[in-house]
Parts: sequence; structure tokens; C-alpha cells
Amino acid sequence: MEILLADWLGKPAWMWLAFMGVVAGLLALDLGVLHRGAKEIGVRESLLLSGMYITIGVAFGGWVWWEMGARHGLEYLTGFAIEKSLAMDNVFVIAMIFGYLAIPRSLQHRVLFWGILGVIVLRAVMIGAGAALVSQFGWVLYLFAAFLILTGIKMFMAGDGHGDVGDSKLLRFLRRRFRVTDDLEGQRFFVRRPGPDGRMVLWATPMFLALVMIEVADVIFAVDSVPAIFAITTDPYIVYTSNIFAILGLRALYFALAAVIHRFAYLKQALAVLLIFIGGKVFVADLFGWAKFPAEWSLAITALILTAGVVWSLWRTREGGKGPA
Repeated sequence: MEILLADWLGKPAWMWLAFMGVVAGLLALDLGVLHRGAKEIGVRESLLLSGMYITIGVAFGGWVWWEMGARHGLEYLTGFAIEKSLAMDNVFVIAMIFGYLAIPRSLQHRVLFWGILGVIVLRAVMIGAGAALVSQFGWVLYLFAAFLILTGIKMFMAGDGHGDVGDSKLLRFLRRRFRVTDDLEGQRFFVRRPGPDGRMVLWATPMFLALVMIEVADVIFAVDSVPAIFAITTDPYIVYTSNIFAILGLRALYFALAAVIHRFAYLKQALAVLLIFIGGKVFVADLFGWAKFPAEWSLAITALILTAGVVWSLWRTREGGKGPA
């Protein structure tokens, strides 16, 4: 069984079990100890939790470096930085969804927790499919790279717009297909209430709408982020672990940044440049006859682009300054 898993997943079963054990422990700590009941998560707690998740994610990268070598360690850290940064753009959308559906901060953690569980499964499916395609058809990697370049150009030209949640076709579809209560029902996603004929039937709550919309938003973001990490490395273990460790801290990151998200007004443009670089380096490596773009250069340039985007955003939005139009 271990040999079969090693052939299919690229690494021994114990490495996958070790990773899953860490993830399961973090999820149990989060829901079972730190947030057993519904409560509002403050900025200080969010920053501490976000710091904890980042530290654990980076520490796992150190273990990858020690176990698999420096190149794989650098690839993991580059992928982790890219996925964490792309998750920042997801924070904008999550804030809009919660705001439109009037989900209070005390209940947002529950939606995000179950959303993360769904993400873990969905990313596994998408990454597994991507790994199978790349291993069987090497030219698919060039399609991923071209897609990233085009996406980056489109993102850069589009500015910071994310659309209006009220105009969402998905939201209209959900309201047509489900009986939806007007108000929240505590932490519940579904409740039983009398229907039009007086019989007790199942109703969805706005909490359920928020959960579905956040899950779908992640799938849309994964269309960018999964090809991005495959342009860094095609190792399924590094792709998946860097993805999941970056996403695990999304809840804490959201609560830490939701109130000051306007201060990162130019981050979207920095992410667009990053996507163009990630896609472009696949063709650059081919042009120079390299087996791969140097991992240390990739990490350094990624850090430079992201740092420039954050610093420029904070500078331009200081003392009430406005972001891009």
C-alpha cells in the first residue's frame, strides 16, 4: 500500500500522514479549544493566530528543506508566499459577502471554518487533476503559464474592482433553489420551519448562502493559484502542502485585515505582476535552456514584488489617502 501511494502521490505514505496529522491537530485546536462558542474575534487575537499559522507554515517548509533538500525547501517557501498573498485578494471578496448578507463577526468564524474544510477537499481534487495532467502531458505546463500571464494582464488592467455581491448569479440561483430565511438562526445553516402549506420543511439560512458563496469564490481563486504553484514546482506534495498551510491561516488573516483592507489598495496590481512573472519564468527557463528557473531567484523576486506592493499601498493610503480609482 505504501509503495502504491509513493508511486501515485510522489512521496511515502508517512510524509502525507505527518502532514495530515498537523492539519487535523490545527483544526481541532481551532474549533475544539480556541473557538468552541460563537464570539467575535478581535484584531489582537487575529494577529496572534495569523502569526501562529505563518510560523507553523514556515516551520513545515524548514522540515521540507531538511527532509527533501534545499531546492524543494525553496520551492515550498515560494509557493507558500504566493498562495498566502493570493489569499489576500480572497479577503476582499469574503468581506463583501459577509457585509451583504449581514453575517455578524461573532458568526463569521464558523462559516470560515467549515469553508476551510471544503477548501481542503476541493484543492486536493484540483491539484490531483493538475498533477495527473502535467505528468502525462508536459505541454500543459505551458498552457498554465500562458493562462497566468493573460490573467495577470487582465487583473492589472481591471484595477481593484470585485463586482457587486447583490448582482451575483450564484446568489440569485441559490435563492431560487432553496427556501431561505430572512434572518439568521444563530449558528445554524439549516432550520425546520412551516412551509407555505403548513408542513414542517427545511429552510436554509443566510449562513448557508455565505458558506456556498465563499466555497465557490475559492474555486474561482484556485483557478489562478493552482496553475501558479505548478509553475513553481510539479511535485504534488509541495503543491498541496504549501496550498493548505497558506489557506489554513485565511480565517485569522481575514479577521486581522478586514478592518484595514483599504490600506492594501494596490496589492491587487502587485499580485497581477506576480502572476505575470510566475507564468513568464516558465518560458524564460526554456529560452535559456534551464531545467527550471532558479528557485532562489524565484523566491527573491516574489518577495520583492509583494513587498513593493504592500509598501506602496501603505504609503499611498497614509493619512486617509485614496487607492486606485
